[in-house]
Amino acid sequence: MNTHPRTTPAALADAADNRPDRLAIADGDTRLTFAQVHAYVRDFAAALVARGLEPGARVAIWSPNTYHWEIAALGVHWAGGVVVPINTRYTGNEAADIVERVNAAALVVVGDFLGADRYAQFREAAPDLTVSTVVRVPVSGNDTPAQGVLDWDDFLAAATDTSRTEADARAAAVGPDDIADILFTSGTTGKSKGVLSAQRQTIGVAQAWTECAELTADDNYLIINPFFHTFGYKAGIVAALLAGATVIPMAVFDVEKVMAMVSAERISVLPGAPTIYQNILDHPRRSDYDLSNLRLAVTGAAPVPVSLVERMQNELNFDAVITAYGQTEAVVATMCRTDDDPVTVSNSSGRATADFEVRIGDNDEILLRGPNVMLGYLDDPEATAKTIDADGWLHTGDVGTLDERGYLDITDRLKDMYISNGFNVYPAEVEAALLSMPGVHEVAVIGVPDERAGEVGRAFVVPLDGSSPTEDDVIAYSKEKLANFKRPRSVRFVDHLPRNPSGKVLKNVLREEKS
Repeated sequence: MNTHPRTTPAALADAADNRPDRLAIADGDTRLTFAQVHAYVRDFAAALVARGLEPGARVAIWSPNTYHWEIAALGVHWAGGVVVPINTRYTGNEAADIVERVNAAALVVVGDFLGADRYAQFREAAPDLTVSTVVRVPVSGNDTPAQGVLDWDDFLAAATDTSRTEADARAAAVGPDDIADILFTSGTTGKSKGVLSAQRQTIGVAQAWTECAELTADDNYLIINPFFHTFGYKAGIVAALLAGATVIPMAVFDVEKVMAMVSAERISVLPGAPTIYQNILDHPRRSDYDLSNLRLAVTGAAPVPVSLVERMQNELNFDAVITAYGQTEAVVATMCRTDDDPVTVSNSSGRATADFEVRIGDNDEILLRGPNVMLGYLDDPEATAKTIDADGWLHTGDVGTLDERGYLDITDRLKDMYISNGFNVYPAEVEAALLSMPGVHEVAVIGVPDERAGEVGRAFVVPLDGSSPTEDDVIAYSKEKLANFKRPRSVRFVDHLPRNPSGKVLKNVLREEKS
């Protein structure tokens, strides 16, 4: 009999009851036990209720990895709402598009962060878009809320005994099949798609990740992966909640700060892209830090050489290094196990987990089926039907093979997506943005190898007759329209794009360009 909680409110209540005094979050000077997180979340939920949030309403969170994100997300669920994470690298236009499409009842937005005022960008992009409640997350301490924006503490002060009682009733009423979150993933049509997941699915994939990673209440989990991504949110916050592990969030990646935090916080679990471990291994001051408590690394999103796995185990003393595979529509579908050897870890993405079935379909496409496949795309039944077939198989667009043990090796992509700095980039979205640039007639974007980022974009541009845009012009325009990781880093001007008889651009021909 499955005794695991099946909603995040139930998981939080369980943690507060069974390990009230265990440290749940360690974010700088802010240290919160599970009992304190529970109380904090109740206040956040009660404040939402007091501000008029209805059950099922959507709340967007546009903020980096700090304790505020976890409190806000769990608070939205406690109030019976739906969490809508927004990528912190998005422009004001991209964020406003999501807020408008989900009809967000509230927006939790960081104040001054990395030298930018996200809310000012949002307002500039959509001056007429109304959001009834906007809450500012104080990160720098140097900024004050804009007019109509509630400071974090002032917002929490709106909680009352009456609204807490109502929030508690809503939390108890949240069911496994209720929508938990809408995570946006760019699509090959050039328009981002909102992936709908139920509470049972958000819990289900997190529970599976917890079991494969052998996460326990003794673990200190440094979460570098962004909370707006499934890795940081579901395999991070929710997994730690289920296991009783301590979350140590990191808002901005810096290799020396990572080593300092691993030492100071006695970090045992450190997931991330392969470049994170390579940077640590190659750092000239690595020996200055005590990294001896490291136990588990979970990686993926880029090839992992056998030599890197061996160095991680031998030089960083990881007990286990495991790889995983998933996408927003499935979160985590396969994982290695902690006793897998370095060759298996390097050459595969593990075997099925989270009750997934995995098979190889036509054109060697990876197909997934199981209870944790997304419910569908927001307001897009046509795209949903194209992605999930009548038999319930999710068509991933990735190409791979399964060995006799059921271990999956991802060999290519049917889609044109590439991964830059750990983020998925869909060329059609970049192309759509660049086609709006004056002087551009046609454009095609591909990913090209980059030593630091893995891959970066290269745009092939056909100018309009009589126009002569420069590479700097195209890159400057992309900065106005696109998040940093989506922007092409190089531009090639061509007279025409190579096409097949049906008119489809032959990107394989473009990839053969050497210069």
